[in-house]
Amino acid sequence: MTLNLSQKEKMLLQDQQNHEKICIEKYQSYANQAQDPQLKQLFSSYAQQEQQHLNTITQMLNGQNPNMSSSQQQGQQQSQNTMQSNMQNSTSASSSSQTASQNDSTLCTDMLMTEKFVSGAYDTAIFEFADPNARQTLNHIQKEEQKHGEGIFQYMQSKGTY
Repeated sequence: MTLNLSQKEKMLLQDQQNHEKICIEKYQSYANQAQDPQLKQLFSSYAQQEQQHLNTITQMLNGQNPNMSSSQQQGQQQSQNTMQSNMQNSTSASSSSQTASQNDSTLCTDMLMTEKFVSGAYDTAIFEFADPNARQTLNHIQKEEQKHGEGIFQYMQSKGTY
């Protein structure tokens, strides 16, 4: 099914495309900078999911109305379950230095702020789209962005940094 976009819808999608690119770059960079292996895994996982978001937005800009597959939804759920399990199994004692912990906390704070911003931008875009399927696709992505924020918040809370 072809997606006919208004000029405003195209501009909103281009904004979201740029946001997704920045999220990918930040998550990849922060995964390399993080000291905690658990945080590295979280950021790497989110970078992959942001790449899926970018692919979806690009498809929409190309006039395609993507079908949010159940495999994408299952992959997201599995990632969330893995992170929750890892956080429950982690202990509050940390072998990393105070500086490394502070650095990880700063990375998390920045990504949490980023996710809040991106989620809000999706909220605006959802209200501006005429096509109900496009709105549903954007809503699906927004919910995943919110899950990223929730995962970061839970990580920070488990480490006593929130």
